[in-house]
Amino acid sequence: MILLPVAATGEEYVTVAVASNFASTANDIAEQFSRESGFDVRITTASTGKLYAQVLNGAPFDILLAADAERPQRLETAGAGVPGTRFTYALGALVLWSRRADDCRAVLRSADGGRIAIANPETAPYGAAAKSYLRQSGLWESVIDRLVIGENIAQTLQFAASGNARLGFIARSQLRAPSLPPASCSWPVPETMHAPIEQQAILLRRGADAAGAKPFLAFLRGDAGRAIILRHGYRLPEVTD
Repeated sequence: MILLPVAATGEEYVTVAVASNFASTANDIAEQFSRESGFDVRITTASTGKLYAQVLNGAPFDILLAADAERPQRLETAGAGVPGTRFTYALGALVLWSRRADDCRAVLRSADGGRIAIANPETAPYGAAAKSYLRQSGLWESVIDRLVIGENIAQTLQFAASGNARLGFIARSQLRAPSLPPASCSWPVPETMHAPIEQQAILLRRGADAAGAKPFLAFLRGDAGRAIILRHGYRLPEVTD
């Protein structure tokens, strides 16, 4: 059991930069953490690449919850993250999804299969994973003219769910979004065909002395935080099912 310090006033808060794929999960974690600790949590969501750039440019974040391990490691090396605070909080998975009850893989390979939404591979780890799969499967060159690039994984899902794209490479956790049409196709992308989506957290320099930052990270990696993460469809480093 983790005993959380209780904030002295309602003015105490923690600022957390959260990768778009983890937004709804982070909101649930923040809500329970706030109830138990008294600290307010202010969340900003964007692609991991954009959040990383904002941190380097002095954005007032205490914590980064990235969708990869690379950027938190870079921040630690650059002195923008507190050494020894970086850890993997979730393992993500990529799925190919369509609002139609089609064979997703057949539509992907079809020359007239319509638009395909992916997150920006340069800034979004799930987009980089989608590009890796397409390259390794020999499809990249044949689909490149059909791609619709989302600013982040949340926008990618919007493209696919709205029908602006027939297919979308989205995060498995997004399958639990209540707004998704019930009749749909979902195909899990083999994890051997892209780098592991190892999502890491790090305490940022600005948050080193913030009263609620370390307790938030402790809650995130504690039993209550882990239960919420699993409930949202992620895996944990020690959990394979």
